[in-house]
Amino acid sequence: MPEQPAELLDQLLLAFLAILPVVNPFAKPPIFLSITEGLTPEERKRQAFKACVYAFVILIVSLASGTLILEFFSISLPALQIAGGMLIARTAFDMLRPQREHHQTEAEEKESRGKEDISFVPLALPLLSGPGSIAVMINLSTHTELWADWLVIGVASLGVCVISYVVLIESVRLTTILGVNGMNALSKLMGFLLLSLAVQFIINGVSAAFTTLAHNLHASV
Repeated sequence: MPEQPAELLDQLLLAFLAILPVVNPFAKPPIFLSITEGLTPEERKRQAFKACVYAFVILIVSLASGTLILEFFSISLPALQIAGGMLIARTAFDMLRPQREHHQTEAEEKESRGKEDISFVPLALPLLSGPGSIAVMINLSTHTELWADWLVIGVASLGVCVISYVVLIESVRLTTILGVNGMNALSKLMGFLLLSLAVQFIINGVSAAFTTLAHNLHASV
């Protein structure tokens, strides 16, 4: 039976709120400006557009192949949730301490500046769609049953990538208007949401693992 529009809207919001904090485009302007130093505004726009397209493709491929990946490597969903939660929690703690926000190493930044095209690496991968984002998409894929579920998650991913593009091309303006304090405040807000998501991941994983263990013990008695 098709889902009601209100239910789809709720799913869209939940998917959007799950993907946005882990992609976290608001923490990327300083890095983007650093590795695109020397480029014209138009060149920066092209790099940002291509990066967001690549990031969207990576997210969708992760969503579409999530179940296959788990089956191929014999990884249980609880294991993915716990590992993904721990990985996302580490990122969230870094975001809550902006002075320790993730940056490229000196070698990585030097290599990025020497490349003519930095849209795929490092912009799309891993800055926009890194391991945490992929883990979230794989987790979301395990809850998709109807075509509408896939569509909702796809639209949410597209929305996050559009926001990422706008943030990247407006990096100079955002850093000027918001300043260090404003950027740190946004980073902390995203970090809090991301930490909440990580805790929920771990709770779901541990709960599912104990449920499976209890079921196996009961079956063996």
